[in-house]
Amino acid sequence: MMRLPRDDAGGNFDATDARYMARALRLAERGRCTTRPNPRVGCVLVRDGTLLAEGWHERAGGPHAEVVAIAAAGGPAQTQGATAYVTLEPCNHHGRTPPCVDALLAAGVTRVVAAMLDPDPRMAGSGLARLADHGVAVASGLMAAAAERLNRGYLARLRRGRPFLTLKLAQSLDGRIALGNGASRWLTGPAARRDVHRRRAESDVILTGIGTVLADDPSLTVREGFASRLIEQPLRVVVDSQARLPAQSRLAADGGRTLLVHALPAAADDELSRWSMPGPAGRVDLAALLQRLGSAGCNEVFAECGGTLAGALVDARLVDELLLYIAPVLLGAEGRPAFAIGTRAALSDCPRWHLREERRFGADLCLVLGPESAP
Repeated sequence: MMRLPRDDAGGNFDATDARYMARALRLAERGRCTTRPNPRVGCVLVRDGTLLAEGWHERAGGPHAEVVAIAAAGGPAQTQGATAYVTLEPCNHHGRTPPCVDALLAAGVTRVVAAMLDPDPRMAGSGLARLADHGVAVASGLMAAAAERLNRGYLARLRRGRPFLTLKLAQSLDGRIALGNGASRWLTGPAARRDVHRRRAESDVILTGIGTVLADDPSLTVREGFASRLIEQPLRVVVDSQARLPAQSRLAADGGRTLLVHALPAAADDELSRWSMPGPAGRVDLAALLQRLGSAGCNEVFAECGGTLAGALVDARLVDELLLYIAPVLLGAEGRPAFAIGTRAALSDCPRWHLREERRFGADLCLVLGPESAP
């Protein structure tokens, strides 16, 4: 098998390559809410500088982006000599659909540019290598960073065995998520809450703790106009060491998909609705929970919880992204803190975060932060 050429964005790619790969990435974005557990992929077919067709992977089990684009062009008779721009290396294995490499070879493409290689152990370069073995010019690395961001959950699951976890909190200027009596609705405004629903829609799992359920009785469903984009609602996961989830709560009674994770003996376990994940001190083993969610094919977890679970996730270094919606209000010393984290003896022991993005939603400020240790 020949060695693959691997270029970067400053290598052998030109402005035309960049334009069409950018288009492929925009197409892939359309699958944000529907492709899980599969990656989000877009494809653009071009010949002699002319766009022939394009496509994206719309849902798991459906045709992949390359196959959709080839069909949109009118079939292999119309795609001979074309270049295919794909946001992820074409698959070279049989799953629920045949290999995309076979479709590209049958389509007579003469060049394939992939934004990045697929870390799936069934792939890891074999797709481009097989194309190259059949005389197709191949390259990868164009806009790789954007492609990685688009599929950060899929990549996290494959590379480390657990999903990408975003921890969301709505807080006051003084770092409180509720008044001392527990009142928190609504701390932020409608625009910020709508953005939360968008992010829920892009997630496989909504994670919360029993404290939030008992205090607020949330439904944790996707609403605000985003539900129509879904094939199904995300799985709701409740961390509840003593399995106290009330039968009359919205999460237990609304007929949706809810998983209770507890720390009781495994004899009380049920694969579909109850998991026993005991950890130290009678608490749920959060790291093991995320590993199991990864094994179940979950790519992205969106945690909406109180200070206890938020602090436990931070202390366990399981948070990949911290999403803070900050309302311009002060709740006072008796307000409930955003993070119940362990005591630190020195500032050098305190977890630090770097700012990735900031946005405004009405009067509220949204900060997107990542762990300082993250690349």
